[in-house]
Amino acid sequence: MDSLIRSLRDITIRRISVGEMDNNVYLLTSKASGAQLLIDAADDLAAIQELLADAAADTSATPKLALIATTHQHWDHVRALPGLVEATGVKTAAGTDDAPELPVPVDVLLEHGDVGNFDGFDVTAVHLRGHTPGSIALVYQDPEGPAHIFSGDSLFPGGVGNTQNDPERFAQLITDVSERLFDVYRDDTIVHPGHGKPTTLGAERPHLSEWRARGW
Repeated sequence: MDSLIRSLRDITIRRISVGEMDNNVYLLTSKASGAQLLIDAADDLAAIQELLADAAADTSATPKLALIATTHQHWDHVRALPGLVEATGVKTAAGTDDAPELPVPVDVLLEHGDVGNFDGFDVTAVHLRGHTPGSIALVYQDPEGPAHIFSGDSLFPGGVGNTQNDPERFAQLITDVSERLFDVYRDDTIVHPGHGKPTTLGAERPHLSEWRARGW
């Protein structure tokens, strides 16, 4: 389950872990066109540039980074963002309510249900309120397999993201995760979190009521 490279029909997904908080950085590359989406330029610009270089092996075309998306505003997810934007000139995207807190201007403001069209694949934004006001997950639906959710810090193996013991924020997050992820996507859907190893909705679904009862 914890593969660093996943080769799907139309895209390849690569993951690296960076920084002292083991933040995950994800890169999606279209096999046909070379178009790329990078999710969370968290830290270690050199490692991210190496990730981009390695991904040239994932396409028969010339790879081209099309967008850098940030799942939420927290500092540990954006430390390499200014350097990567300066080095590449690539446009950025983030949830509308978190965008003002990012260390770079945000070119694409994401609302719930927005679809990003890349040359060879699409990604849908899912607004998950609670961890931060503008946290988003990004979902890729494999035409021949399960969906892939890049959940930032809103959903992990074993629970939802940190809401600082705020009951209103927790209630909002568990509701959004339940209604916008678990109620929409199948059990085989793979969750790629902002830290740590992947899981599936099926592995986590039996525990939703437990999470809601414990309040975190």
